Amino acid sequence: MAATLQFDLVSPERKLASVQATEVQIPGADGDMTAMEGHAPTITTLRPGILKSVSAEGTRSYVVTGGFAEISATGVSVLAERAVPLDEMTPALMDQLIADASEATAVASDKDAADKAMADLVALRAAVHG
Repeated sequence: MAATLQFDLVSPERKLASVQATEVQIPGADGDMTAMEGHAPTITTLRPGILKSVSAEGTRSYVVTGGFAEISATGVSVLAERAVPLDEMTPALMDQLIADASEATAVASDKDAADKAMADLVALRAAVHG
């Protein structure tokens, strides 16, 4: 049996996951990363992308728009700004996420980071809905 770690994913709207996972793939702000049991303690910000957890129940994918991930040797806790299971994502919901991000971009103090997040969301829309 593969080693596991506790994976928890929450957004302001709801708790989306609490499972024993063998790996969690995270869209980190500085690049994609995979957390597994025994990972060095790390905290990273999230960029818009697909977060995946692999467990005995299979692979679950979530669209995240940002937030933070805290990784330890025994667990991954993700606090997402917005998170939606990929199988619940609709074109209308993706458009709403992009509209929300566009509003945030307009008032952001770090325009480069905001523009990058917006570009990530547009690329994510293309990847999810063609």
